[in-house]
Amino acid sequence: MSTLTVHHRTTYRYREPMGFGPHRLMLRPRESRTVRLHTHDLAISPAATVTWAHDVAGNAVATATFGAQADTLVIDSVATLTLDVEQWPVFEIAASAVTYPFLLSDDDMTDLGALRLQAYLDSEGRLHDWARAFVAGPDTDTLSLLKDISNGVAARITYEVRDEETVQTPVETLARGRGSCRDFAVLFVDAVRSLGFGARIVSGYLYDPDLNTVGSAGSGSTHAWAEVYVPGAGWIVFDPTNRSVGGFNLIPVAVARHIRQTAPVAGRFVGAAAACIALEVAVSVEPTQGSVSC
Repeated sequence: MSTLTVHHRTTYRYREPMGFGPHRLMLRPRESRTVRLHTHDLAISPAATVTWAHDVAGNAVATATFGAQADTLVIDSVATLTLDVEQWPVFEIAASAVTYPFLLSDDDMTDLGALRLQAYLDSEGRLHDWARAFVAGPDTDTLSLLKDISNGVAARITYEVRDEETVQTPVETLARGRGSCRDFAVLFVDAVRSLGFGARIVSGYLYDPDLNTVGSAGSGSTHAWAEVYVPGAGWIVFDPTNRSVGGFNLIPVAVARHIRQTAPVAGRFVGAAAACIALEVAVSVEPTQGSVSC
C-alpha cells in the first residue's frame, strides 16, 4: 500500500494573447477498490469555469470554459491517493474460461460490445495471424495466452519516446518494430480483440520509485496500458511495455475503447495554427508527505 501525490502540470505558450474554446480534461484518478482518492485539486490560468461529468465509461471528465485571453495557459492537477494493489495477484478465473477458446455469457457478449472489435483496420489479417500464433492448441490456458501476447509485444517492439500526439496503428507498430507505451497498449488490445477478447485502453500514471521501469521519467510519468475482461476475474491489467500483470504500480485515470478517448487535455484556441510556440508537460508521482484523511 502506497500513499502518493500525483502532480501533472500542462503549460501552453503562445506568441500573443489568444482566446480559448472549451477544454476537456481527464486528470482526476479513477477511484476503485484498489485506488482510494483523498484529494484532487485543479488550478487553471487564465481563470476558467469548470464543470464535471462522467462519460459513458465512468471516467471523471472536467470541462473548462474561459472568458479571458492570455498568452499562456496552465492546467495544474494535484491528487493525493492510496494505491493498494498486490504485486503478484491471483486471478480467480471462472472454470468455464480457464482455457481458450471459451464462450461468454449473453450478457457479457452484449455489454462488452465494441470492446471486442478491433479499432484499426487489419485487412490482410497480419495482426490476427501474429496473435493467433500464441495459441498453443485447442485447450490453451487463458491467462498464459494473454501473458504470452503481452510479453510478445515487448519482445517484438523496441520502446521509444515519441512526442507526437498520434498513435501508430498496430500493423504499423509490427512493421516498424518500435513504439511508445501508447503504441504497445494499442497493439496488445487489438491483438487480443482479434482473438475474441473484450479489452480496453487505460491511461494514467506509472509510479517508479526504483527508476527501473520502461516508459518512466523519474519516479513517475504518464503511461498507457490495457485491461482484458476474463469471466470470474473481471478486468485484468496488462502493461505490455513492462511485461507486467496486475498493475501494482499503475494509477488509472481513464479507460476507453479507443486511445483517442483518453487524452488528458483536449481543446482549441482561436488564432493562427503557428501561434502556439511551446507545450510543456511536467509529471511527478511521489510519496505523500504528512498524513491524509481516509
